[in-house]
This record gives sequence, structure tokens and C-alpha cells, in this order.
Amino acid sequence: MEIKGCSALVTGGASGLGEATVRRLVAAGAKAVIVDRNPDKGELLAKELGDSVVFAEADVSDPEQVQAAVERAMSLAPLRIAVSCAGIGWAQRTIGKDGSPHDLAMFQMVVNVNLIGTFNVMRLAASAMSRTEPLADDERGVIVNTASVAAFDGQIGQISYTASKAGVVGMTLPAARDLAPVGVRVCTIAPGTMDTPMLAMLPDVQRQALVKDVQFPKRLGRADDFASLVEHIARNSYLNGETIRLDGGLRMPPK
Repeated sequence: MEIKGCSALVTGGASGLGEATVRRLVAAGAKAVIVDRNPDKGELLAKELGDSVVFAEADVSDPEQVQAAVERAMSLAPLRIAVSCAGIGWAQRTIGKDGSPHDLAMFQMVVNVNLIGTFNVMRLAASAMSRTEPLADDERGVIVNTASVAAFDGQIGQISYTASKAGVVGMTLPAARDLAPVGVRVCTIAPGTMDTPMLAMLPDVQRQALVKDVQFPKRLGRADDFASLVEHIARNSYLNGETIRLDGGLRMPPK
């Protein structure tokens, strides 16, 4: 699919993987809506990238806020690309060492943002895409969701995060099948240990420890590695219904 001249909506687009994706798609000729809860970073990035980019403050689990962001994207150009990068994490075991149970409210919050929020964006973006004019092969758009290698190799203390990301993986094929009649593709990227702002706060010793189980190349993933794959998925119209691990061959140990 040709990226130039279309509109892209990117959640979590003000930093990390989302920011790199916005930059990549705009460089390829797309217009973009940065969807994020951080107006300071979002507005700054939109201003830097120029008139083809706008910021929309939104909680991805809020239907009205996401719909407003989708409508902004549609006002720029035909909405053809939606990328969900917004997500949160939480570390807690199912029961603690003292036998206390996992905080149920925190489990629900992680699932609400990472899984329900992703579905909310997908359903609203797909609805908008279904009303666009078809391109070659009757394609109308592509949705790229973000899971994690934790969906397959969840570590100790990652029960809520793993459940949410496994749900994103599980949605991929049925969503692709649901949306095939309207020409909208769905793929998921499952990143490994990526050098995001969250990891940048760790000491170098801990950052290097994260690299030891990566096979090759022996480094943390870069945000542009993710953005490059998003661009490839958008351009390659035969990629559909697939979850792609982006992890340098990493298989995560129990802890």
C-alpha cells in the first residue's frame, strides 16, 4: 500500500516506539495524528513535524476520545494506517511472598489499557477505513497492534502484562478475518527488549543484563527497528493476520 497521501493514527505517539513510528510514516509522506495522554510531548512533536501532523489528547480506552482522534485523522486525508503503541506495565506476582493476592484493580487497569484500549482503537479505525475508497486489490487500510514477547515468554511478576499482550496476539487473526471483506489488514508486532525511555532510566548494568539473552544482534532493540517494521507491514499488502516477533532471537527466561 502506498503510504504517501494517506492519514495515519498512532497511539502512544508522543514518545518511544510511537514517536519513531510517527516520524517514519511522516517521512514516507503520510499525514499523522499523534494520540497520547501527554500534551506537552505530543504538541511539541506535532509542532516539530509541521502542518501534516496534529496532536489529539486521548485515553485509548475512552470511546469518545478515540473517535474524536479518528475523525481528526479523517479530516487530514483518507485514514489508511492505525498503529497502537500505547501501553502500560505492572510488576506483581499472582500472590506475594507473604501470600497476599495480586491487586485486582491493577490487573484490570493493565488489561483495560493494553488490550481493551487496543481493541477500541482497532474497531473505530477499521470502521472509518471501511468507508474509504479502495486501492489496488481492494485494499482500504492496515492496522498494526503492539504485543510483546511477554505474550509468549512471560516472566515472573508479569502476569497482568502478559495476559494483556497475549490478548492482543489472540485478536490478530480473528480481526484480520473479520475485516477481510472491507479490505483492511491486521498485523501485530511483538517487540523484545527495546531501548525505550522507560529502559533509559535503568542503570547501565541492568540495561546490559537485558541484552544477554538476545541472540543477534547483541543489543537492545531500537525504536526505529519497530518503526521500520511498521512501514514494511504498511507497504507489503500480503502481510495479514500475522504476529511478528521483533526480538533479535530473544527467548525470555523465567526471570
